[in-house]
Amino acid sequence: MQLTLGQKIRELRKRDGRTQEALAEALGVTSQAISRWEANGGYPDMEMIPAIANYFHISIDELFGYSSDREEKIKSILEEADRILKNQGFTFYQGSVSDDIEKSIDMLRNAAEEFPNEPKILLKLAESLHMWGYNQHGAKGYCDDHGILNNDIEYNSKNNYWKESIIAYEKVLKANPSPEEREIAICYMTPLYCKMGRFEDAKALAKAQNSILVCKEMLLPEATAGEEMARYQGERIMALIQNLRLSVYSAIVSKVELHTSEYKSKIETALINLYETIFEDGRCGHYHRDLGHMYMKLADYKSQIANDFQKALEYFDKGFDHYNEYERILREDDYAYTAPLVSNLPTIKKGDLLILGEDFWKKEMKFFPEDFKNDLRKNKKYAICFE
Repeated sequence: MQLTLGQKIRELRKRDGRTQEALAEALGVTSQAISRWEANGGYPDMEMIPAIANYFHISIDELFGYSSDREEKIKSILEEADRILKNQGFTFYQGSVSDDIEKSIDMLRNAAEEFPNEPKILLKLAESLHMWGYNQHGAKGYCDDHGILNNDIEYNSKNNYWKESIIAYEKVLKANPSPEEREIAICYMTPLYCKMGRFEDAKALAKAQNSILVCKEMLLPEATAGEEMARYQGERIMALIQNLRLSVYSAIVSKVELHTSEYKSKIETALINLYETIFEDGRCGHYHRDLGHMYMKLADYKSQIANDFQKALEYFDKGFDHYNEYERILREDDYAYTAPLVSNLPTIKKGDLLILGEDFWKKEMKFFPEDFKNDLRKNKKYAICFE
């Protein structure tokens, strides 16, 4: 016990950036006692073990190095949370999320108490709270004198689920997360800060990150050669294109006069053309989902704003085909990209892609005009949209 416990205390103290003096003060012992424990010259009284575990936000089992059961339990919790979240699909709005998310939140809250320093648990809790807060309360905004859409801070800041979500995201960043976990937390937390009116926190977080030029997608093609370089070149191209799409949509959403404009339609068409030019052979893999979404946005505009059902049906059909192809690839193994600029992207394995969600088409159809949906019902091809 001496060897394991002393080393563990030192490891945890270093992990959290604590001095021996700070730990000693918290436990009510001398710094010399801490030094002896860490040097295997003694060990704390058993009555002090819970206080030490609590100080480092871990369980007593973890303090003594019994981690196998812990890892299995964490894995089981995360798998259940993932199952619930994946069933929600990609389209959600106020009132559209299953009550299973609330059950998942309760499970993850308990897990976060049991494993308070586990970034995977905290991140999954933050994501679930973020989604459930949107489901329960939505997000409100208003248009200012310049036609720019702003967040309704007074309303949004009362969303207690979002408050709890931010706290969980902040804990992720303090819990020694992996680079990917850290990135996800920052990407979700920054706009959530803004919705809640915490603009200075959002800007400070954003300014602390690397520029677009100093990131793995930009640098890996310069750090490799041969086929590996070609793979990273493809990933860089697609990362830039996807983020261009998200940036354009975000800018359009923020300017009210663009919501119903032909200009918006032209921009969306140009983005589709860019994707389709890159994937000139039609094998878009993961990106069939992006194209499906963009075509559906165009169909929505043409059916609701332009009142051009013929063009709307054309766009809907293309979006429908892209989503169908995406779902087909879900069941396929060893799907390869073949277009010249992206032919070295990694092969897609069965299980790599996220499912669309059990009620995906029900959510997609919700905002189309009833007359347009009646036209769709006449074609058996689209029967799945109304099941």
